[in-house]
Amino acid sequence: MSKSVKPAPPKTLVIFGAFGDLTRRLLMPALINMTRLGLVGNDFHVLGVGIDEGNDQSLREALGSFDAKGEGDGEKGDAWARLKDRVGYLQGDFTKDDVFEQLKARVNGNVAFYFAVPAKFFGTIVDKLADHGLMAETPHGFRRIAIEKPFGHDLASARDLNARILARVSEAQIYRIDHFLGKETVQNIMTARFANMMIERVWNSDCIAHVQITAAETVDVGTRGKFYDGTGALRDMVPNHLFQLLAMVAMEPPASFDAEAIRNEKGKVLKAVRVYSPGKAKRNGVRGQYTAGKVKGVDVPAYTASPDVAPDSRTETYVALKLMVDTWRWAGVPFYLRTGKAMTCRDTEIAITFKPVPFASFPGAAADMLPPNRLIIQIQPDEGLSMDINIKRPGLEVATAPIALDFRYADEFDIGHLTGYESLIYDLFVGDQTLFQRADAIEAGWAAVQPFLDLWAHDAAMPEPYEAGTLGPAAADALLAHDDHTWHELAPAGQTVP
Repeated sequence: MSKSVKPAPPKTLVIFGAFGDLTRRLLMPALINMTRLGLVGNDFHVLGVGIDEGNDQSLREALGSFDAKGEGDGEKGDAWARLKDRVGYLQGDFTKDDVFEQLKARVNGNVAFYFAVPAKFFGTIVDKLADHGLMAETPHGFRRIAIEKPFGHDLASARDLNARILARVSEAQIYRIDHFLGKETVQNIMTARFANMMIERVWNSDCIAHVQITAAETVDVGTRGKFYDGTGALRDMVPNHLFQLLAMVAMEPPASFDAEAIRNEKGKVLKAVRVYSPGKAKRNGVRGQYTAGKVKGVDVPAYTASPDVAPDSRTETYVALKLMVDTWRWAGVPFYLRTGKAMTCRDTEIAITFKPVPFASFPGAAADMLPPNRLIIQIQPDEGLSMDINIKRPGLEVATAPIALDFRYADEFDIGHLTGYESLIYDLFVGDQTLFQRADAIEAGWAAVQPFLDLWAHDAAMPEPYEAGTLGPAAADALLAHDDHTWHELAPAGQTVP
């Protein structure tokens, strides 16, 4: 831990859904890392709440398997040994009043409530917390809530949920979590832009031709069919994860780096995303659904053959969109977004393609023969930055060759042991909302995708098929080809696309 980062103040983290997958796989490993790094002290307590039968000891045993990779010894094991005696459990139905009366008797001072539960419980839990006085703040104690996505399933439901929650607690108490924003490379987008004059000076429509934002997954739906068949790729990824990346890329320089200044600029971007008419939504959106195939040599059944998925399901497992951000900086620059399951490789990246040189006097090399400069911001799995430039090829003739200037976080920093939740939970404890979404931004994101949701809800046609283990449907390529562009080729982990 940096010496400039102080431990968070004394507090209790109450986790609704204590025995759930999110708590076991992500929250507890993050809390153990925070203990190991000194981000929380011995005055930090965890209280799990859930309907599962159990007690303090059974929860500790369940969460003690925090590291499935067998790395639970050494520093992590020592951190867990220090933390586990401060982990407790409150069994009960958190839709009932008696649980909150018991909870009220067990917490005081600074308390953060984490909703690691299905979205249908968000409003109920907030109402119960407020009804029992658990959200009342004092000069000696904050009360905050952390809410995981999905925050609504369309524009109307997002507005309703915001209105319900904000009727009981203030915006300053709400921390809407998007775990993408905990990743170092996402946070580095602003630093790369605003700490480097040579980048920010060309970060506009004068120099940039288009922007691509990709979140490709190799995993299929697996056992999550019931959830996914009612959600789909668009709802699951675009108005939250991908729009947060878009906002980081397209935002104006903030007046300061405090939370509200940054969130103001990000909110302006999302409100500037063009809302299409039904006809334009049809021309600028592609949805796909994977069929049977092989991913990394492993057979993957078709989406409609997955457990708990309707055999005639029209739910998309892939989506590609062309969006426009109507501001002076980005006028005329298309933003292409794509995300899908059961694809060739796992790769989340932002590809900034610059305009070609207007004239080239190299022998035998016209301007349109030189590949454009491109900045690749690799979010996962191999976090880093790569800049494609053209150089002279060695030899007697003046000939050009494209090369990549690469930086990989793993070469310089040790970040592999972090989950990405550490910075988000720490900010929750210290009251920094920079990396959390505000109500207006949430609603602006849903407003931008609502035309696609409406269009596809009434479209009887099936999504375009693509074979598992490929890069998506052909219509996604055609979406860019219409503008004389192509998708940046994705590379498996550890490889670089020339």
